[in-house]
Amino acid sequence: MVKRVLDCLLAKLGKRLLRPAMIEIEKGRASVSHDATIQAQLWIKYKLLDNASRGKLNFRDVGWKAFSQTDEDGILLYLLSTLGSPTRRSVEICASDGRECNTANLLLNHHYTGLLVDGNQDHVNAGRAWYANNRATYVYPPDFVCEWITAENINSLLTAHGYEGEIDVLSIDVDGIDYWLWKAIDVVQPRIVVIEYQCHLGAENSWTVPYRPDFRADEFPMANGWLPTFAGASLLALKKLADTKGYRLVGSNCFGFNAFFVRNELGRGFLPTVTVDSCLQHERVLWSIKERFPTSREFDWQEV
Repeated sequence: MVKRVLDCLLAKLGKRLLRPAMIEIEKGRASVSHDATIQAQLWIKYKLLDNASRGKLNFRDVGWKAFSQTDEDGILLYLLSTLGSPTRRSVEICASDGRECNTANLLLNHHYTGLLVDGNQDHVNAGRAWYANNRATYVYPPDFVCEWITAENINSLLTAHGYEGEIDVLSIDVDGIDYWLWKAIDVVQPRIVVIEYQCHLGAENSWTVPYRPDFRADEFPMANGWLPTFAGASLLALKKLADTKGYRLVGSNCFGFNAFFVRNELGRGFLPTVTVDSCLQHERVLWSIKERFPTSREFDWQEV
């Protein structure tokens, strides 16, 4: 019965999150009444499911977009409601202006306390103003920090802003030294890590850009004028790193470029480990492997 109610809710209500939220974003504000109510109901429905029912759902069933780039918002809501969210705290590295990022929905609709970091002062100023004037967050807006993040300063920055120990979500998407940042972080222990990977590197290559604190992807040629050809890391490289840090790969966003890792002890009864190859099956990914990999394979990738 609960499964039937959940299916009905997803079909008739959950997908309505997309259009209203995007209209509000375009107007420079966010909807936090209708959307938040539906999301709260969805959170409770997921929480009440037994493990057998949870195990029948996959990320394509639960994913949707409100403020994330693709369907990460829905995936995170599902993971947090079923794995637990004891801290309601999040950190996002390279958040731009915070309007379209992986933790915005949590900040706006789920009363999260968050740290948003970006290296562009204009982005940070715009984000601070947006959250300060938003009716969901004006009482206690997230910390928004302008900083060029490196492996040397990431832990001190987190500590300086009060982030130590367990947090619910860590999101990393810097189009650069993503691998090295996650490897360096040791002052927080996220329950869930969302991190971008370079899908065009395929399933067999365990590659990352070499560490350089001033690395910039725009110093290298871009595919189609905007897709980095030399940046970040392959999913296999990140999966190997996750193994050493006590995390397992549980899926990706619908288009196959953002990976979700959870701590090994969480969700074992319903959330299986998935393969790297299973996260590289979307047509966009297959196109990237075919068309983009040949132009980027000669760069100075480091095998890890």
